[in-house]
Amino acid sequence: MTTCRKLIAVLFFATNAAQAVDYESTIAALQADARASNLALRGAQLDVAAASAALDQAQAGFRPIVSLSARYSRARGGRVQSLPVGDLVNPAYRTLNELLRAQGQAARFSDIANQEIAFLREREQDTRLSLSQPIYAPAIGAGIRTARAGVEVADAGRDALARRLDRDVEVAYLDFLSACEAIQIVEASATLLVENQRVNQVLFDNGKVTLDQVLRAKAEVLAVEQQTFDATNQLELAQSYLNFLLNRDLDHTIERVATPEPGALARRTLGSLASALDATDNARFEAKGLTQRDELRQLDAATRASQARLDVQRAAYKPTLAFAMDAGIQGESYGFGSGENYAIASVVLNWTVFDFGARHAAVSAAAAQLEAAETERQDLANRIALDVRQAADRLRTALRSLDTANARRIAAEEGFRIASKKRDAGSIAQVEFIDARTALTSAELNDNLTRFSALVRLAELSAALAIPTQGAQP
Repeated sequence: MTTCRKLIAVLFFATNAAQAVDYESTIAALQADARASNLALRGAQLDVAAASAALDQAQAGFRPIVSLSARYSRARGGRVQSLPVGDLVNPAYRTLNELLRAQGQAARFSDIANQEIAFLREREQDTRLSLSQPIYAPAIGAGIRTARAGVEVADAGRDALARRLDRDVEVAYLDFLSACEAIQIVEASATLLVENQRVNQVLFDNGKVTLDQVLRAKAEVLAVEQQTFDATNQLELAQSYLNFLLNRDLDHTIERVATPEPGALARRTLGSLASALDATDNARFEAKGLTQRDELRQLDAATRASQARLDVQRAAYKPTLAFAMDAGIQGESYGFGSGENYAIASVVLNWTVFDFGARHAAVSAAAAQLEAAETERQDLANRIALDVRQAADRLRTALRSLDTANARRIAAEEGFRIASKKRDAGSIAQVEFIDARTALTSAELNDNLTRFSALVRLAELSAALAIPTQGAQP
């Protein structure tokens, strides 16, 4: 018991001064902190950034591309073409020289060697600027629509994760508050039962009671000690899980605030929908969920992406038209001028006429993916409607249980008050007094569990309806 009390003292040291802090403001602040620091949500934000970059890349497909390329080559060997110029011209030159000598003149013509022309230049350079601009390319537009839908998918997925994070943060904080109050209830019972065990031991030592009453008192103390261990463990689990969601040290101290009244908080949170809760009007809740849930928005975007991918595959049946231009210099050395500068402009048409069914197969696959996305969207809508209905029904049941749990606690308090007076007057057995105290502890724990169960159910319904939380924006 000593270790548990030390832990409880540490956990409550920084919380007692915060009892008056508003619950809703505290939840909003915790949710805002979680959205700013949670690693899973940060990863989802990076997915959005990656999808945005993919959209920029797709949009660049309509813009011209300018590139610079330069090539300098040294070659040796390769094919050679022989030209017998000497064999063809030299006999005529010799005849002319003989005629000149016969006239007393000097020979004027020298022999010419045969020529060899290499197909590879020993040195060559080619430096050019190339420009290409799509004129008609239907696949590019469909690709842009696909990328834009991908951004919407990532954005909606991030928002859906943020809503779930809001719910988990509130539920974890409610579990923390519930464990705190459970420990207080059990500790109050433990103090009384420890004193009762001491009194019974004194009475037994003086021969006033039998040993069975001492053993019964000891058993009750041990039972409360076990309850304290369980409640303390629940407190540690709730504390560590909430700190995990907030991406901070698992032992970080959590401030405790006063617990709101579930019915009043439900009316404030649900607003005009609170009347639907009282009237068991699930249709209004379902309609709200189907218009607000980010998961549906995500699948709507995924369906548009599947349609755009289908358009990409269908675009393969159409021709593409582009403009291309090259300008640069060529030669054995670098220089500008006639014989070195060149420019080429082209209009390029590309149209696949026959591909043995490859495009048809790709279109069929994309159409199947689109149908699968539409089916998944309808299934999700049905699941959201069921989720909302179940959450509303669970909240109604929890709220209706509040009065019963409170009445049980009041009755147990009155029974224990009467048993205490009888004990003081010596007109009640110790067993009956312990039973009255046990009943009170059980009723207090049940009332505590019922109140926090209603608050948890409210948080779950708020998440199912995607009701915006105060101060926590995606």
